[in-house]
Parts: sequence; C-alpha cells; structure tokens
Amino acid sequence: MIKSMTGFGKAKCELPDKTINIELKSLNSKQLDVFSKIPAIYKVKDLEMRAVIANKLERGKVEIVMSIDAGEDASKFSLNKKLARKYYDELRLLSKELDHDHNTDYLSILIRMPDVLSPGKEELNENEWGMIKLSFNEAISDLDNFRVQEGKSLEADFLKRTSLILQLLSQIVPYEEARIDSIKSRIIKDMMQFMDDTHLDKNRFEQEILYYIEKLDITEEKIRLKKHCDYFVETLNEKQSSGKKLGFISQEMGREINTIGSKANDVNIQRIVVQMKDELEKIKEQLSNVL
Repeated sequence: MIKSMTGFGKAKCELPDKTINIELKSLNSKQLDVFSKIPAIYKVKDLEMRAVIANKLERGKVEIVMSIDAGEDASKFSLNKKLARKYYDELRLLSKELDHDHNTDYLSILIRMPDVLSPGKEELNENEWGMIKLSFNEAISDLDNFRVQEGKSLEADFLKRTSLILQLLSQIVPYEEARIDSIKSRIIKDMMQFMDDTHLDKNRFEQEILYYIEKLDITEEKIRLKKHCDYFVETLNEKQSSGKKLGFISQEMGREINTIGSKANDVNIQRIVVQMKDELEKIKEQLSNVL
C-alpha cells in the first residue's frame, strides 16, 4: 500500500461558547515542513500539535489552519478595530477594481479574517484543549484517509506503467535474435573487403566475433530489469508506504534501460527503449508525491 503526500482533512470542535474549526492541508516535500495559522490563545500548544503531525503524517508540507467562531456569548473576545478597518479598505478597493457588487456583507467576512476577533485575556482551558485535541486528531485521520485514497490511484497508475515496461521488454526478443545474425554478417562482409580469405585465421576471427557479440549482449540487463520491475511491484504491496525506496528501485530500472539502449545497435530496439524510458519517466514524476 502506498500513500500520497497530498491530502486534506478537517474537523469541528463544538464548545459551549464557541466552535473551533480545524483544517489540515498537505503537499509533497522531501521532509516534514509544518506551517501553522492558529489563534494566539493556542500558540502555546503549537509544538504539541507539530509533534502529533510528525508522528502520524511523517513527511510532507503540512499547513494547520485553526479558526474560532464565537457563539452567542462573545464577551470573552476582543475586536481589533484597526485591523478590521484595514481589511475593510482592502476588500472595498479590490471589489472596486473587480467591479464587484457593492452590496457585499463585509461584516460577516471581516469577523472571520485572521486576528480580527480574538480572545481577550482568556486563558487556555486544559479541559477545552482536550476536546480540541480530539478534533485535531480527527482532522489528521481525515487527511490520512485522503492520502490513502490518492495512493490507490497512484498505485494503479504505477502497476499499469510497470506492466507496460515489461511488455515492451518482451518485444525486444525477436529483434535481438535477428540483430546477432545481422551483426555477424556485416562483420564478415566488411572483413572480406579488406582481407584475402587465404590469410584469414578463421578460429581467431570467430573468437573476435564472439567477443564483439558478447559486448553487445543484453541478456543480463533484461533479467535485472525484470527483477527490478517485480521488486517495484512487491514494494507497492508492502504494508508501509515507501516512496523513497520506490525511488531507488526506479533509478535501478533506469540504469538497465539505459544500458540496453547503449548496447542495442538496432533501430527497432532503440525505439522500444525510448518507449520504456517514457513510461519510467512518468513513474518517477508521480513518485515525488508518494510518502
């Protein structure tokens, strides 16, 4: 099973006097990068949330967005009028530039803007935080399920392209057999143009031909490429998602394909190699998004 690093999750925590909205977004990244936009009262829990993210999501560029919807009793919250006016002026200016309807309810928009409505001198309630933490974990689970579903789509694509590479590999066989006869005939023809048959050491000549043909032999490369493809599929079916491991295997697949191409000495085999490279490149592009 593989997981995508792209995901989205959300949850709500209904408290007696307010609602906490939690949204998590993740994108691909070589390591874990966490960015948070949370109300000031919960900043003290930022490191705790990051630790939970690191434990459950492992890798990716993750953004935490937490906002507060005040209930009927908003006495515990203060309004940043200066910031609200600034937001209002910017929104009006943008609305004018876009020739938007001026009947927009700006107040409902302003109330939700960052830091416009914030807790006054309210201190963090650990019991409330316990409930918020449960919702935070729900949002993480939601994001993780999203990653699993995206991973299934990626896995289907990888299996399809790996199968195509193996099909293309099997198409090389008839050209490979004909290539050996063609090379041997060409060498003999060229040699006969420059040497008298009476001066030709046929045993040495056969040894040279065999040596040359062995240098162009791609049997081992084909065997290794098939093994790498099989190992790639096995890794896809492992319990844990292993994007980096799959990346290493794809590199080995690429080496074998490149060697087959360099040894091919045949236009038909070269065409097949180009097709295999194209499929492998599409796999590599998607692997950057695998956890």
